Amino acid sequence: MGYRLSRIYTRTGDSGDTGLGDGERVAKDDPRIEAIGAVDELNSALGVLLASPLPESVAATLTDVQHRLFDLGGELSLPGQALLQDRHVGELEQRLDALNAALPPLENFILPGGSRSAALCHLARAICRRAERRTVHLAHGSKLNPAGLRYLNRLSDLLFVVARVLNREAGRPDVLWRTDAPVDD
Repeated sequence: MGYRLSRIYTRTGDSGDTGLGDGERVAKDDPRIEAIGAVDELNSALGVLLASPLPESVAATLTDVQHRLFDLGGELSLPGQALLQDRHVGELEQRLDALNAALPPLENFILPGGSRSAALCHLARAICRRAERRTVHLAHGSKLNPAGLRYLNRLSDLLFVVARVLNREAGRPDVLWRTDAPVDD
């Protein structure tokens, strides 16, 4: 940990640009900054979820994910950097398989909701999908570490399963989608 921030504001972004980790200046609406921002938003949503009472194994998994997302943000801010590895994707898959194996099979689509923590997890899942879309968009014009894209894709699946686990832990059923749901006039 070689950096210490003694002053938070720099005034260097006042004209609508910002600096990448390598010193390059880009517009604040550059696709790379959009991807970094979406990953940061996802990490923040996980922080809100982690402020809820959670089973220890879920909290540990999500805390590890936060560290990996910080790594991904670092990759995005330093073009050419590769911090995420295929083993990180594999770890997500193993955790996903273990959590999913303990759940009853789905026979219908489910709606985001149930317990508060499950709803927060579904919100994080939706933000994860946006982060993935922004990163894919960036990848169309920039060379990115493919493990980062795979990680985001698996993470949205993991968050879906974790939401189901959280509902089960809270004694709440999944909210099933009904095609015949009444519609108010």
